[in-house]
Amino acid sequence: MEPVVTWYDILDVMPGAGTEEIQDKYDARASLLRPELIAGAPSVVITAASRAQQLLDSARRVLGDPAARGRYDAALGIRRSGGGLAPPENLPSEPGWGPHDFDWPVGTRGAELLGDLLALTDWLAPHPGPPRRVTVPDVRGLFYGTCLQIVGKLGFRINSIQLTEHPRPVEGLVVGQSPRAATKARRASELTIQVWHPPGELPLR
Repeated sequence: MEPVVTWYDILDVMPGAGTEEIQDKYDARASLLRPELIAGAPSVVITAASRAQQLLDSARRVLGDPAARGRYDAALGIRRSGGGLAPPENLPSEPGWGPHDFDWPVGTRGAELLGDLLALTDWLAPHPGPPRRVTVPDVRGLFYGTCLQIVGKLGFRINSIQLTEHPRPVEGLVVGQSPRAATKARRASELTIQVWHPPGELPLR
């Protein structure tokens, strides 16, 4: 079994992605979080954008460093030489796997981000006989595509509410959700998310 949420998911790249592709994807997503694009946005957007940027920075820091990425891939069970996945010795949902095992971002905020990611992965990790009710993950600060993958694997039905009246044709950012994170909900129940896009040009009238 492999962790469901990884730094590769955060950047929306495959494990075989090269350094240039990782940087390009980072740049593309980070460009949607530029201060001038979120200026004047509601506080929930500012908060989600800040978390999104920190997650992107953390993912690039791990995947952009060959040594750190090698250790990370080994923990995931990714075989670089032959490709594919091998059973990892320790999963995030198992005891003993923590921030000290890898070159994670240094500092309190980095530790918090890792904790969030580990919790999210643990919620999504396969368990024998999936329960009827599952813990709702915190998807705020994730880009829409990544959110869809997570929600789909948990078995929720998704209801998206677009917040931007005239959005740019780019991937949206999840800034709100209902039910709230850490609550229990039935599989196949509805998870409503609020999605924000940077505003585009106003249409001509």
